[in-house]
Amino acid sequence: MTAATPRRLKTWSIAGETRRKPTEYEVVTGRFHYHFNRKPAPFDLDPNAPINQWYVKYREGSALQAPDWEGFRDPAALNYRRYIALQHDREVYAEGVVDRYESQDLDARLDEQWVQTLARFYTPYRYLLHVLQITSLYVGQLGPSAYITNAAFFQGADELRALQWVAYRAKWLSLTHGTHLANTEATRQIWEDDSAWQPAREALEELLVAYDWGESFVALNLVLKPALDALFKEEFADLAIEHGDQLTAALLQEAQVDTVRNQNWHVALAKYAVGANPDNRGVIEDWVGKWRPLADRAVEGLAVAFPDPVAVTTRVATAVAAFTQRWQG
Repeated sequence: MTAATPRRLKTWSIAGETRRKPTEYEVVTGRFHYHFNRKPAPFDLDPNAPINQWYVKYREGSALQAPDWEGFRDPAALNYRRYIALQHDREVYAEGVVDRYESQDLDARLDEQWVQTLARFYTPYRYLLHVLQITSLYVGQLGPSAYITNAAFFQGADELRALQWVAYRAKWLSLTHGTHLANTEATRQIWEDDSAWQPAREALEELLVAYDWGESFVALNLVLKPALDALFKEEFADLAIEHGDQLTAALLQEAQVDTVRNQNWHVALAKYAVGANPDNRGVIEDWVGKWRPLADRAVEGLAVAFPDPVAVTTRVATAVAAFTQRWQG
């Protein structure tokens, strides 16, 4: 009787020569972008078509280069199915929090000074979130790998989720403290004219025209978003608690859960880029140096919402430094 011949493990082309079964995440994500580095043009159009020229210039021509972007992985390994299941559970939780606090009618106890602070700094926050959402989607649209694209698109969905809760909160506040809190024109005027918001507006509008996908990723996820998230989702949440506004604080803290998850893939992508091409460290740090002053001015402008603006800007800077150390180390 002869010994059985060992069965040769099947190679899954999507996983390379690893001779293993790919995960669900890899099956629906790996090498999905057929158009990256495709010659003579990314898309099946005239090579001189604007969309081809755009991708060639701002993606293939980015200063951020790696031999193969397919090696990056989102630490959360999210695909569409898992993301929807995850955020469904988080929405159920958020809705429960809202129901609990609204049943206590806490808004009627808020003092007028705090309501004015909400009108000036919280309700226009949705415009800021919308820019973060748009830029996340842009990073995803130009990302050189679907592993990058999906993570960025899910982040854009997170920003929309946070934005919708701000709008909801503004409407609920308006039922007790005046319709101006949910009036789009009134809120837009604050966003466009209030001196506290103008440094943030400048930074965010500059972000919208950072077309190089690598610079857009760095400016958004390694500089501006960490600072602005620390300011609102941590510092402003704490300020809300001090003023007896537990619902606003709870919604901001809930959005912070998404921030923590997203920061993990930001760190992972920055580390992957440097590991794949050591020259990328200098590229990333140059962009960080370019965008950091804009982020700092944005935080300083909005810190006037707090009794001690200097202490707040210091704490935000400390939080940003701790995050920066994660991807630099």
